[in-house]
Amino acid sequence: MSVTDLPDAQGFFDAVDWVTAAVPYLAALSATALVIWICVALRRARLVRDALADRVTVEVVPTSTFDPGEGEVGRWARQLGRVHHAAGGVPARGSAVRLRYSADDGTMRCFLEGPATAAAVLAMPGFAEVDVRAHRAQKDIQPVRFPQQPQRAK
Repeated sequence: MSVTDLPDAQGFFDAVDWVTAAVPYLAALSATALVIWICVALRRARLVRDALADRVTVEVVPTSTFDPGEGEVGRWARQLGRVHHAAGGVPARGSAVRLRYSADDGTMRCFLEGPATAAAVLAMPGFAEVDVRAHRAQKDIQPVRFPQQPQRAK
């Protein structure tokens, strides 16, 4: 009895022939997929690096009668959750909101830091008795000036 006389042996040999013929195509497909994956990973890393380099900081200043309820805290948490969506396609690592506290001369200060593309969401007051102060100076925005054309005599 030979191997070719076994049941389903022809199906096995057909599969081997098909795999042997498909190996070059599968290798090319694997190489293409690897190149695409590397390009996507590099793009994501660049987006994260750019978002982390350009961040905005706002200070959250509560009033003396500040006493939030559970509903207000939940609304503020949902508002901070929208920062990721407002960041415009930046991966989560680069669009994260950071809550920082510092103590200066015995006064505790609270800062929110996030991507500049979501500055409008960060600057929205989340509580009724809280002021939000932007720390990013707007002095770097210069007005557009058009040079005057000399008027010609008519």
